[in-house]
Amino acid sequence: MTDIAFHLNGTPVCLSDVPATQTLLDWLRDTRALTGTKEGCNEGDCGACTVMVTDADGPKALNACILFMPQLHGKSVRTVEGLIAPDGTPHPVQTAMVTHHGSQCGFCTPGFVVSMVAAHTAGRTDHDTVLAGNLCRCTGYAPIIRAAKAAESAPIPDWLAQDAAPAFFSAQISSGGPGGRQPPGAYRPTTTDEFANWYAANPDATLIAGATDVGLWVTKQLRDLGQVAFLGGIPDLKTIDKTETGLKVGAGVTINALMAAVAPTLPSFAEMLRRYASDQIRNAATIGGNIANGSPIGDGPPALIALGATLHLRHGDTRRDMALEDFFLEYRKQDRHPGEFVEAVTFPTNAPNLRCYKLSKRFDQDISAVCGCFNITLENGKVTAARIAFGGMAGTPKRSAGAEAALIGKDWTIDTIHKARAAMARDFTPLSDMRASAQYRSTTAGNMLIRYFHDLNGTPVDLMEVTA
Repeated sequence: MTDIAFHLNGTPVCLSDVPATQTLLDWLRDTRALTGTKEGCNEGDCGACTVMVTDADGPKALNACILFMPQLHGKSVRTVEGLIAPDGTPHPVQTAMVTHHGSQCGFCTPGFVVSMVAAHTAGRTDHDTVLAGNLCRCTGYAPIIRAAKAAESAPIPDWLAQDAAPAFFSAQISSGGPGGRQPPGAYRPTTTDEFANWYAANPDATLIAGATDVGLWVTKQLRDLGQVAFLGGIPDLKTIDKTETGLKVGAGVTINALMAAVAPTLPSFAEMLRRYASDQIRNAATIGGNIANGSPIGDGPPALIALGATLHLRHGDTRRDMALEDFFLEYRKQDRHPGEFVEAVTFPTNAPNLRCYKLSKRFDQDISAVCGCFNITLENGKVTAARIAFGGMAGTPKRSAGAEAALIGKDWTIDTIHKARAAMARDFTPLSDMRASAQYRSTTAGNMLIRYFHDLNGTPVDLMEVTA
């Protein structure tokens, strides 16, 4: 039995005694001399370390710098060196990059190419979205986008198609069992029941789903995580089930999977999620992690609170439910008992007036200064219900109770909005930090309410769509 078994550039790899928090980037460069995968930011921002990871859900671009080795078990990994054919024939994306002069200094090029190949393999043509997580400082993006478009119609090469073979995704690859021998200091459960009992007995363990937050604890803070549990091998945490009124989403559902699920009925929520970090991060980050880490600037909770979401928690065989807004007690403190974990979140999808506005210094690949989500019900020109939630305005994601009270029962007029805006200013005492001053946050949060009024009244408010 081995600790970890996966395929690397088409070749089986079986590893024993791999440290639980060794990153794929370090392993590739230090032990395999696959130095095409670059270290840039080492925190998942620049895309220079992008690799393609294929599992039963298809190919994904991921950041190797914050991808821990145990997360690869039973999967197929391709680095830039593995994109060419055995006879040296380049991938169509590589050929297009040369033809369209898509590389200058070359440092970022491998990451770009791998992201483009992952998209090409998945049949995606939304190149701006795909490449938002790959940063280039010298070539400029125009020739890179031209190369991506030029390769769209090329067939998927045979030597990459083998990565999708079902046998590659068996968790029993050369391991003799569902999870193989557990890596040192790590636990790799395969069912929620199994994990719940283990975590109840090991409440001090660090839980790792996508590692997009925890990865930085290792690469930036150099923390020893002690005992860890990798949750990516639990299929029943990754389900999205329809309820009578909406969706029940497992904690292990990635942000990209959630975005696809809500796009048909909650398009504003989906568009806000599209601006959540990058494609590489959204392919790994989970909604459960986004909630459980308790960040006051996480983009998922404000939208879910505005929708009236219910959080499902579990400790062993005991489950309890609560309104999501009640989960957040104060900065980085939640109503979660030792050994208890987020299992799922349920929310309605019938919310035609839901709007989510994200304010950040960059449009793509940036953390919110303020994220405001508005869900107001109107009947005969009056406000009959209101849920308004913000991130970035307090130590937790928080509703604007004063603004809601100032709206409910009132006529839907700009005068009502201005009164609610004044009430909103009394709901929050935001902080000043590197992203925004307290005054800026208060002013722009109020402006979002005005924007929402005009949005519902049919006035174009999206700067990406407004024209002179």
